[in-house]
Amino acid sequence: LSILRVEHPASGYRKLFETVEELSSPLTAHVTGRVPLWLTGSLLRCGPGLFEVGAEPFYHLFDGQALLHKFDFKEGHVTYYRRFIRTDAYVRAMTEKRIVITEFGTYAYPDPCKNIFSRFFSYFRGVEVTDNALVNIYPVGEDYYACTETNFITRINPETLETIKQVDLCNYVSVNGATAHPHIENDGTVYNIGNCFGKNFSIAYNIIKIPPLQADKEDPISKSEIVVQFPCSDRFKPSYVHSFGLTPNYIVFVETPVKINLFKFLSSWSLWGTNYMDCFESNETMGVWLHIADKKRKKYLNNKYRTSPFNLFHHINTYEDREFLIVDLCCWKGFEFVYNYLYLANLRENWEEVKKNASKAPQPEVRRYVLPLNIDKVGCATVWWLCLEGNKTIWGNPFPALASPQASQFEPQSGCLGVSNSHPNTVISFTCAICLFSFECVVLSVVVSPGPGQKPASLLILNAKDLSEVARAEVEVNIPVTFHGLFKKA
Repeated sequence: LSILRVEHPASGYRKLFETVEELSSPLTAHVTGRVPLWLTGSLLRCGPGLFEVGAEPFYHLFDGQALLHKFDFKEGHVTYYRRFIRTDAYVRAMTEKRIVITEFGTYAYPDPCKNIFSRFFSYFRGVEVTDNALVNIYPVGEDYYACTETNFITRINPETLETIKQVDLCNYVSVNGATAHPHIENDGTVYNIGNCFGKNFSIAYNIIKIPPLQADKEDPISKSEIVVQFPCSDRFKPSYVHSFGLTPNYIVFVETPVKINLFKFLSSWSLWGTNYMDCFESNETMGVWLHIADKKRKKYLNNKYRTSPFNLFHHINTYEDREFLIVDLCCWKGFEFVYNYLYLANLRENWEEVKKNASKAPQPEVRRYVLPLNIDKVGCATVWWLCLEGNKTIWGNPFPALASPQASQFEPQSGCLGVSNSHPNTVISFTCAICLFSFECVVLSVVVSPGPGQKPASLLILNAKDLSEVARAEVEVNIPVTFHGLFKKA
């Protein structure tokens, strides 16, 4: 009697939680097709790579310890290299052989040598925040930093992938954290946004500006400044901030109903075993507030833009069109933020739950919000929006006032690339790097194939014009999923 065992496609994603090892030296990738000779430099990306310490697992995809990846391109050849970032979270975990610092979805159990009283007093010394820099990489002056969504960033060497030092942004500007999605201008100026918890629990959102490297060669971070402050709709509960919009003249911040309960964050952390994800809650009655500031004058514009509630995943594009700001967003309807991230956590262990809810997973949608800059001229703060369903464009108007403009009136300055996973055992990296040399352009994307019988991973090189495959570089090692990164020219 033979038994045929068929594994559910979702089970292939178990490999996304497989711990991998560093490489002692770069691996030569097997290339099919032809890598353009003009493509020289390094694709740097980061993501999780260590998913357990001893017998203690990290439960969420966002909790695995930061692994830095590098694909080098030279004379048509490709090599692959990786190293773990030596953050405090990683070094202490390796030293103590247990999870020491709480992550997004994993609680760090207290030191067994400490009793309840010592844990209680640790609350008064402040919350120990993770520096697990697994989300993104960005340049500051001549240096490169890996980051997560806390106040800590980690300087790395882009050539050797060595960890140089940890930097606490709180030592330079008034923020309690910062996003992993700053904007880098052509001259090297860095803009970012972070929560600020002031006196008497007054909460605001501060825009950070880090200037480019100047003639004195001083570290640009030491010259960081807060250029404008956005108000918070709730005195005690700031909204989760993932990204923001920037144009030559304006800064756009979308404040959503996804709130962080600071009382739970501060009072329960050390005593009751909560993690970051446990502190999220919804306040859908506030709807969504869209804030704008004049970038050059460093001034908050008290225009009242309000719309129905949604949860923002990411800014796609923000640009100016005459007397309007065009804001393109990827978002979810309703309060589905926590559901999505719980779904990622369930992928590790709860396979039956994953299979049962796979068809119910919330799907994102693309929306465009058209914000009139001159409210006095148009007579009201009307916000128009459109969403894309399949190949149809649907206009809506949350507030009855002006007629919706024609879609052809507003042309985006840059597009966005969306990828649909048609194969259940293929995961394409969250973002792609677009490399432009003169008039030639390619898209680089790391493809992870956790299913059986497939190559572990490959790097796709696509023609940016029609997304046809130019070449692919395959390596015979498993590559965990990567989140974000950048292309560094040689």
